[in-house]
Amino acid sequence: MVKKSAKKTVKKSAPIPANKSGIQPLSDRVVLKPLSKEEMSTTTSFGIIIPETVEKEKPEQGIVVAVGPGKVGDDNEVVPMSVKVGDKVMFSKYGFDEVKVGGVEYYIVSESNILAVLK
Repeated sequence: MVKKSAKKTVKKSAPIPANKSGIQPLSDRVVLKPLSKEEMSTTTSFGIIIPETVEKEKPEQGIVVAVGPGKVGDDNEVVPMSVKVGDKVMFSKYGFDEVKVGGVEYYIVSESNILAVLK
């Protein structure tokens, strides 16, 4: 008797955006392309409402364009990053360094300053 092998269907994921920034972050740092106020989410797909707060306290949002390898832990092992290229994230308004490459603005943040991944 011959067993038929089941065909596996491979679901193609969305293409990963190219890192056009030319910046490769080190350690647990992430390069983000900031979203404009018009592009920012006020409600997540799960219905969580991001309240309008005092403008200076409102977190920023951006798209991850590059991710470092991760931070080295106490055991000398690299701790993998929690975010990936293409993720839309919310991050601390005061926890980033701003850089411009070819006239395009990018933010470099430590992973610990990323507050949430927006789904």
